[in-house]
Amino acid sequence: MTPIRSLFLLSSLFLAACSQSEKAEHSSSSASNSHIGVGAEPIDGAAVLLDGTRASLDANWEYWEGPRFNSKMPIKWLDAEDPVDGGPAISANDAAAAGGKYGAADITTKNKYGDKRVHVEFLITTEGGNSGVYLQNRYEIQILDGDKTKHGMAAVINESDSPYHAYNGIGQWNAYDIQFRAARFKEGELVEKPIVTVYFNGEKVHTNVQINKVWGGPNSGLDGGNDNGFGITDRPGGLKLQAEGHDVRYRKVWIKEMNFEDADTDF
Repeated sequence: MTPIRSLFLLSSLFLAACSQSEKAEHSSSSASNSHIGVGAEPIDGAAVLLDGTRASLDANWEYWEGPRFNSKMPIKWLDAEDPVDGGPAISANDAAAAGGKYGAADITTKNKYGDKRVHVEFLITTEGGNSGVYLQNRYEIQILDGDKTKHGMAAVINESDSPYHAYNGIGQWNAYDIQFRAARFKEGELVEKPIVTVYFNGEKVHTNVQINKVWGGPNSGLDGGNDNGFGITDRPGGLKLQAEGHDVRYRKVWIKEMNFEDADTDF
């Protein structure tokens, strides 16, 4: 075999190997991402707490009866349609929260969690649509159309920038995939602050962001009125979805309780 033919053969074999490697990597990546993004399937051991139906809402959720609470059971969030794929959805447009009265009709899971892996799918129907996902009924991952600030869409509210570029827009489903490590306490004293990693529509947008306080005051969530939100306690809290009088729809929420021994939520 001539040197040129030998070189050509080696080059061909190398390119073929690279192609197979890329395919394998893509396949592996696709498999690992099947639990991340819009339509993601629950990971092993996760509990589906909302599937868009009234039955799942009533079985797994309750109102948060905070200082501004202005409703009563059963939950008055509205049955709605999935405008993209058909099927059921639940709208946060509870009349008690009209005018942006957060805390008046927010809902929280009946189960309470410390460390957790969370998947939430939401759809905003109109410009400026506002809601929020609260970890432990304390720490908000914002849902707010049109806002690109640290108070805006997909921000760890007031702690990180908004990754607005990853937002799918009005009338489309969006997904948060979250790993959260709760605050740690020793003899009743806070020794480690909570941290969170967030994927937004399949893109990792926050990695191990430290959360310093509960923002928004007493009407926002647990401990919001303690020492201007810095007085975090070890009380358990559920996953909360916020009502602000807007038609923001939810169709899929699943959660798995975790235990992150190390201060690392990356995935």
